Amino acid sequence: MFLVGLLRPALPVTPTLQLPHRHAAVRRRSLIAAAGMAGVTATSPAAAQIGGFLSKKPYVPPSWATHLSPVPSHTFSLGHFPTPIHKWNLPNLPEGTEVWIKRDDLSGMQLSGNKVRKLEFLMEDAVAQSADCIITVGGIQSNHCRATAVAAKYLNLDCYLILRTSKLLVEKDPGLVGNLLVERLVGAHIDLVSKEEYGKIGSVALADLLKKRLLEEGRKPYVIPVGGSNSLGTWGYIEATREIEQQIQHSADDQFDDIIVACGSGGTIAGLALGSRLSSLKAKVHAFSVCDDPGYFYDYVQGLIDGLKSGLDSRDIVSIESAKGLGYAMNTAEELKFVKDIAAATGIVLDPVYSGKAAYGMLKDMASNPTKWKGRKILFVHTGGLLGLCDKVDELSSLSGSWRKMDLEDSIPRKDGTAFQRYRRDC
Repeated sequence: MFLVGLLRPALPVTPTLQLPHRHAAVRRRSLIAAAGMAGVTATSPAAAQIGGFLSKKPYVPPSWATHLSPVPSHTFSLGHFPTPIHKWNLPNLPEGTEVWIKRDDLSGMQLSGNKVRKLEFLMEDAVAQSADCIITVGGIQSNHCRATAVAAKYLNLDCYLILRTSKLLVEKDPGLVGNLLVERLVGAHIDLVSKEEYGKIGSVALADLLKKRLLEEGRKPYVIPVGGSNSLGTWGYIEATREIEQQIQHSADDQFDDIIVACGSGGTIAGLALGSRLSSLKAKVHAFSVCDDPGYFYDYVQGLIDGLKSGLDSRDIVSIESAKGLGYAMNTAEELKFVKDIAAATGIVLDPVYSGKAAYGMLKDMASNPTKWKGRKILFVHTGGLLGLCDKVDELSSLSGSWRKMDLEDSIPRKDGTAFQRYRRDC
């Protein structure tokens, strides 16, 4: 079993790379001065300036991506970038193999994970089109829907979420667990559909139906596809590639041989694969799909990169393997134990739907094919989704750390009662 010895003590943690500020080293936007942002230049950290966060900024693509079309003209600053890269001391790796981790789970709090990067471009487009509300679709614990709901509220837009759930629960209050708690706190409007209805009608038709109703009410809706994965959203991870490229250039470490990431809707891997091929990275991108089969994603990614007139073949720039297991957002006991063991061994908490399955697939493949990975330097992209664990608490309860009532000796005398009296008074 590849999990044997997982809980042995990890090696001392390698210090985090010294990373340049996103705006100083990554987003060198010469047009900022023209936007009227007083005191902010193309090499100053705009997000660190008062009013820089949640601001609209002109967008200048990486030099290696200027031939792509269309190029976004602006973007919103919604995330906290650059996200750090540090050594991930996973146990039982093949000889000479290093795994580093890109912490896109730290791109924000309520608005966190890989979806933030896509939403920076998508929300700007919505505002540019004078939208007054956003429509998007996802599973009942969709990280994308939660991020979209928060981003919409940041920008004073209403948000309508179409959430897929079981037939037994479609007419019941969905509750306040995990992502749902944040969505409902920020006032998102939620429409529930059963998995059967979703499969029969499809996400595009469902969003169009809600859009039509909102238009009839005089609203101006803007539709964001599942996962924010369209050609415009793909720019989020083209830009992330530039961020990684700049982080490497400002460190003493060599290039990465491989980039590994979960795949749930296709936009993240399309941007990473396209960016890695066009930039100086040239790392091989591996995706572990957590829902549809690899063939579906090769075709979907092809559509995304064709939409940018890249002239590339998806099968040449990304390798996709299945890691869906029992199905989307469904986990085996072994997968959940893996998430728990990784957290206990390394301190990195993976989500059970995306990065948990991707990391599980990665280490399983390393155990089965050690020569394939021997001596390689790998960057694993943690795409966030911590709130998804809240939906698994019953299954995780038997795996999680133990607790006990503190054993106190009755014979120990209390020196004085002032502390307890003060406690009662303060409470």
